[in-house]
Amino acid sequence: MTDKITALDLPQVDPLPEATQKYFAICEEKLGMVPNVLRAYAFDIDKLNAFTAMYNDLMLGDSGLSKLEREMIAVVVSSINKCWYCLVAHGAAVRQLSGDPKLGEAMVMNFRAAGLNARQNAMLHFAEKLTEAPAKIEESDRQALRDVGFSDRDIFDIASTAGFYNMSNRVAAATDMQPNDDYHAQAR
Repeated sequence: MTDKITALDLPQVDPLPEATQKYFAICEEKLGMVPNVLRAYAFDIDKLNAFTAMYNDLMLGDSGLSKLEREMIAVVVSSINKCWYCLVAHGAAVRQLSGDPKLGEAMVMNFRAAGLNARQNAMLHFAEKLTEAPAKIEESDRQALRDVGFSDRDIFDIASTAGFYNMSNRVAAATDMQPNDDYHAQAR
């Protein structure tokens, strides 16, 4: 492993704008660290703000999906894409939110081994297909989600979350983004 956040030489804006400093302080307070993904984007405050606005809306905003379900989507998409950063970070979040270290490990390896309920399985099969073969999504895929209780708004949120992590995984892979060491020991 390396001490660098990414393989790119993109220094963080210095000094950070006051609003960014406050955001990073909130991260330190709530998480005990500033996630490296935020530090990686901090070379361009407009890009950082766009990233955090989308993340905060998708992962923390109003939704029929629980926070755990959204983290599960992040892990499944990242597992398919073999995104080191997101598997470590969001695997830790699944462990923490579920209170089940085994669930976090199963989700990283193979969500089918996790013993999930029908709703979660349908959601993750949809996220998997959307990641692997988006052009093959059809009405029967959406109907399978409706059949287990998801609304059309929920389907939009599932798709948006999966889409966001597909984008994030590609940026993390392209830049060799490294997860914070702190994630590895969390919620074990």
